[in-house]
Amino acid sequence: MPQLEDCRLIPLVKRNLPTVLKWRNSEHVRANMFTDHIISWKEHSSWYENLKRKKDSSYLVFHYKNQPVGMVYFTNIEKRNNTCFWGFYIGAEDVPRGVGSAMGYLGLEYAFGKLRIRKICGEVLAFNALSLNFFKKIGFSVEGRFSEHVLKNNTFTDVIFFSLFRQDWDQKKDNLKASIFQSPGNS
Repeated sequence: MPQLEDCRLIPLVKRNLPTVLKWRNSEHVRANMFTDHIISWKEHSSWYENLKRKKDSSYLVFHYKNQPVGMVYFTNIEKRNNTCFWGFYIGAEDVPRGVGSAMGYLGLEYAFGKLRIRKICGEVLAFNALSLNFFKKIGFSVEGRFSEHVLKNNTFTDVIFFSLFRQDWDQKKDNLKASIFQSPGNS
């Protein structure tokens, strides 16, 4: 179990690009992403330059014990309705159990706190049991299913849509925090 003080979210900056590209091109990340081609450095750099100009997204690198291990991001941030979509992945391999849950917790705290989001939406490929369980564990509800929505491995696969409202997060976050993070004295 990770400790809260060992976990941080830091805005994505240019020096993170080689690490993030390695993660995005790793098989364990690409297997569960909507786009799964190998990304060139040129494409990756262009993606980053476009991100810097956008005002409706926020990309954060998750650090565990001062090492970058994953990414959490918010897109389509819509100020009028206070909604957004989010995504996340652990890019590093061999991270301790519970680090992904810690990243999710901090990401949601960031979205509901700093970004002042009212409703967060997420999409998961139907075969991704790990992410489906994760969404449910942290309090998301299924809002719908788009049948045969995304071409993956030469087959159209379903996409499950989830959402989490701020008031539901406020009710669940303390129990979730206690179940994810180890107190320093309880090692």
